[in-house]
Amino acid sequence: QVQLVESGGGLVQAGGSLRLSCAASGRTFSMYDMGWFRQAPGKEREFVAAISWSGGSTYYADSVKGRFTISRDNAKNTVYLQMNSLKAEDTAVYYCASARRPYTILNTDWGYWGQGTQVAVSS
Repeated sequence: QVQLVESGGGLVQAGGSLRLSCAASGRTFSMYDMGWFRQAPGKEREFVAAISWSGGSTYYADSVKGRFTISRDNAKNTVYLQMNSLKAEDTAVYYCASARRPYTILNTDWGYWGQGTQVAVSS
């Protein structure tokens, strides 16, 4: 079965950086769009960033554009989220997600989720 395992979360001061990783297994990683979402306490889960199966297209929420970068290494079955200039409002549990179907365009159907990794930004 599909498994997604996030790592790299932690506590960082405002203005600092973190890099999250998500290791995928259970199917051919390079065929599927990947995404990152986050959920802050008392709030709904929200979209952060996504990357196409080929890595050729990326999408970002306005709140992180210019600060976060999503990338993937299909040889390592891993997707990354580089987070720079972190703010207190970036504090959340960050989840990795994989598209349900292969070779999608502007995927919005996220069929598989990781368990999440906590990011805490102190101001």
